[in-house]
Amino acid sequence: MKLFLGLLFCSLVLGVSGQWYSFVREAAQGAWDMWRAYSDMREAKYKNADKYFHARGNYDAAQRGPGGVWAAEVISDARENSQRITDLLKFGDSGHGVEDSKADQAANEWGRSGKDPNHFRPAGLPDKY
Repeated sequence: MKLFLGLLFCSLVLGVSGQWYSFVREAAQGAWDMWRAYSDMREAKYKNADKYFHARGNYDAAQRGPGGVWAAEVISDARENSQRITDLLKFGDSGHGVEDSKADQAANEWGRSGKDPNHFRPAGLPDKY
């Protein structure tokens, strides 16, 4: 009985530790995917393309697994919340940027849910992106 419980305990510990490592790896890769999409957006400087890059970054990160989904959600929420604070300081309580922030979050959720980010791709955006 003790041997059985020992084996069960060890298999649970090893199983959880393997999942933990996988989650952290997926989160790191997902964060890199988000950074790559942001860098591409800054490089492209293409009008009306930000929703596409939001969706693409979240999509790529989510494809990594649960850790990637987590990273995409944390990074997206942090970005939108920091933008709201910045807008509040610049423009006061005018509601400036609220609609854009909601549209960004919709694009983020679209990508995280596994839907095609090309739905937001503007016509004429170079194939490089």
